[in-house]
This record gives sequence, structure tokens and C-alpha cells, in this order.
Amino acid sequence: MEASQKSAGTSPAALVDLKRYPILDLTTDAARALTRHCRQQLDETGACELPGFLKPAAVEMLVREADELSAGAYHSVARGTPYLEPPDLALAEDHPRRILDDTSVGVVAYDQFPAASPMRRLYEWNGLMEFIAAALGKEKLYRYADPFGALNLAVMGDGERLHWHYDMTDFVTSIALRAAERGGDFEYVPLIRSAAEQNYPRVQRLLLGSSDGVVRVPMNPGTLLLFEGRNSIHRVTPIAGATTRLVALLAYDTKTNTKSSKLLQMARYGRTA
Repeated sequence: MEASQKSAGTSPAALVDLKRYPILDLTTDAARALTRHCRQQLDETGACELPGFLKPAAVEMLVREADELSAGAYHSVARGTPYLEPPDLALAEDHPRRILDDTSVGVVAYDQFPAASPMRRLYEWNGLMEFIAAALGKEKLYRYADPFGALNLAVMGDGERLHWHYDMTDFVTSIALRAAERGGDFEYVPLIRSAAEQNYPRVQRLLLGSSDGVVRVPMNPGTLLLFEGRNSIHRVTPIAGATTRLVALLAYDTKTNTKSSKLLQMARYGRTA
């Protein structure tokens, strides 16, 4: 791991543009204003983009590392509904809970990141976790205890994509590292459903091709994205070209000892812990 060895002395804080995002001391007025901005964006749209969160040189270093790690990515293809549940065959064929689509993606698991990995050290840095907790309005966060799922590198090549779906978790934290040549846009419909209203007619129109209300988030390397996807349906459009799309996924929870099921581990990583 040549790139990782060269960057072994890099501190996690040195990767972040601290002038733009003053996250080292969350009690300062500037940090409080930043976390208020994040919370406002999340409340209004279910997403908060922080472009340029990582310095350009940090992005270059992390891309070099990601390219090395990508050779070990496990690529899978799955077919399912937006609800990540088996289709309900009692419903009409064009009901959202019966409409199937494909997801295909490669994943590098947490245990494949060396201890000196700059991305791993960034994920394991308490300063970042505490900032994300404040931005999400959470009293405290914990890193996943899952040996595979705590930190992932999503590697998507030509023809791969993520279908329209909701998340099973309250929030997802990602860092964009490299865009594909074409495609690979993150698209979502803000707060299309709620606990009280599934809004099936609108979801059905979306799945059948409507673009009504769709927000497209361009792939800008260095962007930290906080996303609450339980009620905002979302996808990644198909990748085209020889350049792989690279995104780091950092897993936190408000509860301790969060782990993936054996079934999910096998589907996502091709092995179990």
C-alpha cells in the first residue's frame, strides 16, 4: 500500500479545510453557525452538502489510496424494491412495493483499509464524529461495531448503478472522492414520504419515469454529504466510461454496538464476520 505508507504521518484534521469548516472547537460562534446551517438544510430537504470539506491535496491522496484498494472490492448485483423488502405479491403489479429494479456496486469493507490508511484515520477521528453529531442534532454518535460495514469505499464502474430506494437507517454520511466520466449523479426526492403517509401515487410516478421533484446532486470531489434517506427516496444514475466513481461511506449510529446481519454481510461483501 504505497500511498497509505506515504501518508501514514498525515493527521485527520490536516485533510479538512478548517478555515472554511472550523470543526476543531464546536463551542465557537463559527462552528455553531455551521452546525445550525447543517441542521436547517437537513430539516428542509433531508440533505446537507458541504462542498470542499476536504482539501484538494487530501482528495488526491485519498483517490490514490482508493485506487489501490479498489482491486479488492466485492462487486454484487441485486434486484429489489425501493423498500429493500421482498415484493408484496398481494398488490397490483405497478404498485411501488412490487416494482423491481437492479442495483450493482463494488464495495471495499472496513477491514480492508490498513491501520495507517488516511481515510480510516479520518473515520476514526473523534473530531469528525463529534462534528457530524452536532450537525445532525444528535447528542452523541458511535462508530459502527461492524468489522465490514463501519467504513466502506463504494466503487462503481461502467454500467453499475443504485436503484431508487429508501434507507433503513436514519442518516448516511459520505465523502465524494472521484466522479465517473459520465453518469453517477446522486438524485433524490426530498421528504417524499413520512411515518404517517407513504405517498404511493407519487412514488409510483417516479418509478415509472417522472422527474417531478427530483433533486440532482453533482459529484464534486471533497464534498461531505449528510443525508437522511429514510423518507427521501434516492438513487445513483448509471455509470458510463472507464473512470470509476469513488465514494467513502462513514457509518455512525446513536446506539452502541451496531452491526450488520449475516445476510446483509454476505450480500454486500461476499463473506461474513
